Amino acid sequence: MIRACDNHGYFAGESCPECDAAGADVLGDDRRVRLSKFASGALRHFPDDAGLSPDGHGWVDYDALVDAVTRKYSWAEREHVDGVVATDPKGRFERRSSRIRAAYGHSIDVTLEPTESAVPSQLYHGTARRNIESIRETGLRPMGRQRVHLSTTREEARTVGRRHDDDPVVVVVDADAMVANGFGVDERGPETYTVDHVPPRYLSVESRPE
Repeated sequence: MIRACDNHGYFAGESCPECDAAGADVLGDDRRVRLSKFASGALRHFPDDAGLSPDGHGWVDYDALVDAVTRKYSWAEREHVDGVVATDPKGRFERRSSRIRAAYGHSIDVTLEPTESAVPSQLYHGTARRNIESIRETGLRPMGRQRVHLSTTREEARTVGRRHDDDPVVVVVDADAMVANGFGVDERGPETYTVDHVPPRYLSVESRPE
């Protein structure tokens, strides 16, 4: 559930994390998920279908996204979009004033500016078991997206991997060595980093939680 606190804005959960106020109901979980999936999909994969015109860095006019969402769902209002963007737990959206873009995950051709955040020493990638031999030979490649997506924790990587396999494999990435060797590893959300390609020499494989 997304709620709004008069003093601290939108939040997800039962009470405002700043002042513990109950706040006003904005959007239930089912509609939140539907709206989030459509908005992130429109920004990442099908802007033309949604009537959006991203620039070379993926930015679109925020009002245009609101219009696309309200055309898609008769129940949707601007505050619903505001709330979803403000509270997304994975940092899927990046909003600057009157513009918005997906922070990562694009299949459309965009160039995201590098970030200057410190990169963790290790990152993780969850995948189906059937992919492991190929990964051992050629490393991690984008496979339909612009960049390889890496998680900051084993648990998050395992969650991502379960989209493709009930018992996924976690691949450990030596991010320290990659950065030292000049690879661009960029933060794109609170639990997500991206890179063009991870060669096999930077990888090791886990199959079970530690």
